[in-house]
Amino acid sequence: MWEAAALLLLLLLPLALPLALRARLPRQAALRPAGRAVLITGCDSGFGHLLALRLHRLGFTVFAGCLRPGGEGARRLLREAGPGPGPGPGPGPGPGRLRVLPLDVTRERDVAAAKELVLSHLPETGFWGLVNNAGISTFGETGWLPMEKYEKFVDVNLLGCIRTTLAFLPLLRKYKGRMVFMSSVTAYFTVGNGIYSMTKAAIEKFCDALRLEMKKFGVRVCVIQPGNYARSTNIQPPVDAEQIWNELSEEEKAVYNKEYVQERSDFFNNILNEGCTTGHEVVDAMVDALISPAPKARYMVAKLKEKLLVFLCTVFPTVVMDSILSFALSKVKLT
Repeated sequence: MWEAAALLLLLLLPLALPLALRARLPRQAALRPAGRAVLITGCDSGFGHLLALRLHRLGFTVFAGCLRPGGEGARRLLREAGPGPGPGPGPGPGPGRLRVLPLDVTRERDVAAAKELVLSHLPETGFWGLVNNAGISTFGETGWLPMEKYEKFVDVNLLGCIRTTLAFLPLLRKYKGRMVFMSSVTAYFTVGNGIYSMTKAAIEKFCDALRLEMKKFGVRVCVIQPGNYARSTNIQPPVDAEQIWNELSEEEKAVYNKEYVQERSDFFNNILNEGCTTGHEVVDAMVDALISPAPKARYMVAKLKEKLLVFLCTVFPTVVMDSILSFALSKVKLT
């Protein structure tokens, strides 16, 4: 009995220690947003769209990067921000405090143009934050996806973050600002979207190195780890088993059967349907990462069962998690 209690205490200690240390720190006021600029990628929809509006209302100067600056998402962002008086500290889109700019994070010239625009419109307190939010998701087992798909996901989800980071690193060091990266709880486990999980796990390691390197310059690096917010962001639409089967190579069709593809698709769609319909909790975490005097290195915004899965992944042997997921994922035999 005492051994079990000691083991439980040992497991809970890593969770309790950071809270105790934060409680002992002297309370400091949150920074004042006025006169500080933030660039956000992926503002056409989802978390980026919500964050751009929230930061604008708080008083930040917001540069909202959109893949389609003339699309409905960008136009809606400007409408929701409201009319502005033009240059100066007052609110407003266009030449005011919220600017929509074209930003495809896979294109060097887009990133360079974004940097030039930010430099030419810096407010008085300078460049405060870079939020790497842009990302894409898909479904499929490893052999179901072509190499071109892997290259695209790495280019958007991982290299896109690195491109913007390298471009804005000098400004962030100069103004001792903040960097916020969008990861996911699926960086720890995968339930059918391994290609997405792979890129998020890579983001985590990139940020671990970056966080330590930037500490000496007074730059804080924060990672946001949302749970299932598919219904809120629409990053992952429901999957169609028939379409997946039709796109499989003949070699894959010789291994898998339609019943298996259907079962896996249904399982994944059920997960998507359980997703949160609002993303305000995630945006709250992103805002805290930008304005808190003592931001966290990681913000996990997820349901209890998702946090439990992460806990199992990080504490128990890999074989335990593999057994749980293997049992849950599929009971359909391939032969």
